Amino acid sequence: MSIYVGNLAYGATEEDIKQVFSEYGVVKQVSVPTDRETKRPRGFAFVEMEKEAEEDAAIEALDGAEWMGRDLRVNKARPKETREKRPTGHTGGKNSREFSRW
Repeated sequence: MSIYVGNLAYGATEEDIKQVFSEYGVVKQVSVPTDRETKRPRGFAFVEMEKEAEEDAAIEALDGAEWMGRDLRVNKARPKETREKRPTGHTGGKNSREFSRW
C-alpha cells in the first residue's frame, strides 16, 4: 500500500518528504509526479513505507499538519483508475478548429 500526500509545497523534494516520513518508520520509496510539459512538481506525492502500521502512524500524525507553509492532506492512496481512450473524431492538429468552418 502507499500513502497519498497532497497540498505539498512545490519546493518539497523527495529527500525532504522522506526525512519527514522516516520519523514514523522505514520509507521504502517516495515518488513526486511532475508536469509533462513544465517538468515541475504537481504538488502531491506518494510514499511507500515498510509496514502498514508505520503508514497508519504517519497518516494520523501528518494529515492536516502544517509543513513548509502548507496544510498537508495525507491518506491511503487509492488505486489508479483506468481511463478509457476517447475517439477524437478528427486528425487535425493543435489549431484544427480554426480551419473547420465549412
